[in-house]
Amino acid sequence: MSKFNFEILGKDVKSDARAGVIHTVHGDIKTPSFVPVGTQATVKSMSNEDLQEIGVQVFFVNTYHLYLRPGLEAIEKGNGLHSFIGWGKPLMTDSAGFQIFSLGDVNRQRKLCLQGDPLEIPLVKISEEGVKFRSHLDGSEHLFTPEKSIEVQRILGADIMIAFDECCYYPATHDYAKKAMERTHRWALRCLERSSKFHLEEIPQGGQVQSSKLGKSPQALYGVVQGGVFEDLRKESAKFISNLPFEGVAIGGVAVGESKKEMEKVLDWVVPLLPKEKPRHLLGVGEIDDIFTLVEKGIDSFDCVMPTRLGRMGHLLVRKVENREWKLDITK
Repeated sequence: MSKFNFEILGKDVKSDARAGVIHTVHGDIKTPSFVPVGTQATVKSMSNEDLQEIGVQVFFVNTYHLYLRPGLEAIEKGNGLHSFIGWGKPLMTDSAGFQIFSLGDVNRQRKLCLQGDPLEIPLVKISEEGVKFRSHLDGSEHLFTPEKSIEVQRILGADIMIAFDECCYYPATHDYAKKAMERTHRWALRCLERSSKFHLEEIPQGGQVQSSKLGKSPQALYGVVQGGVFEDLRKESAKFISNLPFEGVAIGGVAVGESKKEMEKVLDWVVPLLPKEKPRHLLGVGEIDDIFTLVEKGIDSFDCVMPTRLGRMGHLLVRKVENREWKLDITK
């Protein structure tokens, strides 16, 4: 069984851009790579055949939604997520953290309660243990801890998992951003500890992850850098996460209301401190004008819902043609 590995094939001499390959048991991901989002294990309005036809190498699925519906039992019976959805290429799963923190009117409530610790809002309660939340489907109460997040992602069987983190919304005070970052660091250690225990257990047959036989797996785990829009916190988080034995690094807490200039500053602070030999993923960013900036700054992969959302809403992305000769041309 092949293990997760990242290979750098080339670097740009005028920027931090680089080309590489992420090797996984379900195939290779050539980087830099845009990762479409399939929230409930399907990219909306597109079939698996559509995705393969346009060259999609990997897509991002949401742990929170799959945990609630169809549920882990159904996915286990389907022999893991790849088999369940009929997708033979790599998959990424998030930690469920962002969606949990986004429940209800969380963003507005957080702006009013930034100093609270633990923060309590109608649908969510954050504590050191983890996050208690109520399902948006039926109101049932659930507890997600760092350990639970890893266990769920292991059962889903994605090639790349994301460590459980506390997403710091914008605008947060420095004090709250620091508390959220420090909690993210403690949760990162717990994620690693839970993940490492799987390696001591029986190796499952056929490479399938079974809840009763969770064993050594080629699944990779990315740690998450947080810290809001504060330089000192971002650098501290980048150094902390970089020193842990994660297979890759994800940059979180962006695309949550800050300006694009602020996002670019975050990358300028963080990327130089990340291990060059590990892949870097930027969570939740991928508009057309962003992609060039992200690649130039050394990001290897990035996910976003924007392309399929625009398509479903009837938008068409075209080149800006300024030559008046083509003003009335409707052939293309």
